[in-house]
Amino acid sequence: MNLAKHWTATLDDYVIDLAWSADGSLLAAASAAGPVALFAAGDGARQHDLPGHADGTNALAWRPAGGDRVLATGGQDGAVKLWDAAAGQHTATAVLGPDWVEHLAWAPAGTGRPLLLAAAGRQLAALGGDGTILHRFPPAPKTVTALACAPGGEAFAAAHFGGVALWETADFALRRELPYGNGIQALVWSPDGAWLVSGNQDPSVHLWRPAEDLEFNMSGYESKVRHLSFDHASHWLATGGGRDACIWDCSGAGPEGREPAMFPHQAPVCALAFQRAHGLLASASQDGAVLLWSPERRQPLRATVKMPAVATRLAWSPDDRLLAIGTEQGAVYVLKTDSA
Repeated sequence: MNLAKHWTATLDDYVIDLAWSADGSLLAAASAAGPVALFAAGDGARQHDLPGHADGTNALAWRPAGGDRVLATGGQDGAVKLWDAAAGQHTATAVLGPDWVEHLAWAPAGTGRPLLLAAAGRQLAALGGDGTILHRFPPAPKTVTALACAPGGEAFAAAHFGGVALWETADFALRRELPYGNGIQALVWSPDGAWLVSGNQDPSVHLWRPAEDLEFNMSGYESKVRHLSFDHASHWLATGGGRDACIWDCSGAGPEGREPAMFPHQAPVCALAFQRAHGLLASASQDGAVLLWSPERRQPLRATVKMPAVATRLAWSPDDRLLAIGTEQGAVYVLKTDSA
């Protein structure tokens, strides 16, 4: 397969987050220093420079549907800001408190109303599409370390040291608690909603099937598991926690008793991302390598790119043809593949 440089851009600091708009026309890139740049997907033209958060921006999240192109940002000022990306204008601010806003997640489209979940320290809040705080949840026992909305939008998960709380999005009621006796670094739902997976500090990967009250634990990683990604069919779960991208087969009854596939790197894996509707996995490592894989193939490696700096984020465009890569040196690279 062919993988070519489409365009590049530069921020003023470490690229702390990357996100494509729902229609794929814009790429938002947040600098750790605070500013957020909006680029046209086609040619990388800089559309707007948003001031972001004065003390530093931590997270980006595009509203999942509609032609309004609303971008949410969370920052070290304890605030969530909403932006009209088409006009490049700030439209609303919600202040959660003194702690950094490090996690944002929009409920999926089709849930009846725009709903944005935001976490700052132990505080968790639900915001409306206009930035109004609709609900403040009881403080978590410890700092909220990850958020993930169920693909159907009926619930979302909030992780903290000691477990995961599942909350209803309709009335914000606590659905259930899933105990886990260690720190949680990352959360992801499978696209079919069957699996909720955490990457952990111990280091391990923990899988729950909430509907069936089942859970499994996969250990043996070299380091904390901070990176998780499911393929669109909920078949393959990619995990990072060492020098290999470890791929679990989650089809049927799941990975228990199955040996994972190990996709090797020469340095620790630092980012993972499956395509949104196709089968390619992108994995990056701390030596600057970005590799593309097809897990179902006998020879899964499809392409290798050596970057001039270590990747901090990987993000596929909605049509799966563009792969955005943010780096520690503030560069944004967008690569184009002929294999969607």
